[in-house]
Amino acid sequence: MRSNRKFHAWDVRWRAFRIWQNLGFNPWKQPKEVRKKGSKDFYKGAFDSIPFLNDDAKRTFVHLLLRPGYMIRDYIRGRHEIYLAPLTSLIVFYAFFALVSSVLQPIKEVPKKPLSFDQEKLSETIPDTRGAQLVRNTVIIVHRGWNLLHLDQYPEEVDTQHEASLAALEGALRSQGIPLFLGDFFFLWLSMGVVLRRYKMRPSAHAAAAAYILCQFSFFMLFAVLISWGKKSSIDAFLMGILLVVDYHQWLNEGWKKSIRLTISTGIMWVVMYGAVLLAISSLTVLLALFMR
Repeated sequence: MRSNRKFHAWDVRWRAFRIWQNLGFNPWKQPKEVRKKGSKDFYKGAFDSIPFLNDDAKRTFVHLLLRPGYMIRDYIRGRHEIYLAPLTSLIVFYAFFALVSSVLQPIKEVPKKPLSFDQEKLSETIPDTRGAQLVRNTVIIVHRGWNLLHLDQYPEEVDTQHEASLAALEGALRSQGIPLFLGDFFFLWLSMGVVLRRYKMRPSAHAAAAAYILCQFSFFMLFAVLISWGKKSSIDAFLMGILLVVDYHQWLNEGWKKSIRLTISTGIMWVVMYGAVLLAISSLTVLLALFMR
């Protein structure tokens, strides 16, 4: 009898949580009583102008963790007054992540081994046809573009003074977390715009969703830093995929299978666009090098 009561109590709590998830507020909650002023009123409202400490930031943080897709849906439908703006949230929350990460990781990480390959061996393995050689040249150019965007991590790829200056700039930007809310935001925004085109949303809706989703990723990156005590500062692509599936499921009110397909399509489109940008950068670099000779 006691176990049945306990199960019923948990069932009621779960239903209440699901109602809160869908609505964003507790409809059964009684309004707070006006309390008498006390000594704590001295600092009440002192932090309202600080984005990371005011009530909107706390509400945005909680909702992105417990009801991320529903929150994105509510914001796109016009509930702007109770949440931080998407771009503000991305900059503020990721800046906090960068601060915590820099405190727990005071020593710079060892540069990664470059993703190099033997071009002669690659040429031998590819058939001597026009299409195959085009693929080979494309792979080489994309690899060159990858190195150009990661010269700070691959110092052995730096050969000229211009590349050394570019590596220093990339290191400064990467240390501040700028690539996340500029590069990843841009690619995720465009990828979602292509994948979700049949839902007929404005580009601003895709931009808001991309910013909030990256905020969600930064929360879990922060948890990874704290749990590993600075040894790990990123999350796996598999976890990112799970989070995106949940977001699509709640935001678009789609089933789990459809949400998984949308997530896979978004990931593929992200890779395609990233490769296209690498190809464009590498091609531009080759053309500039030929022009300056």
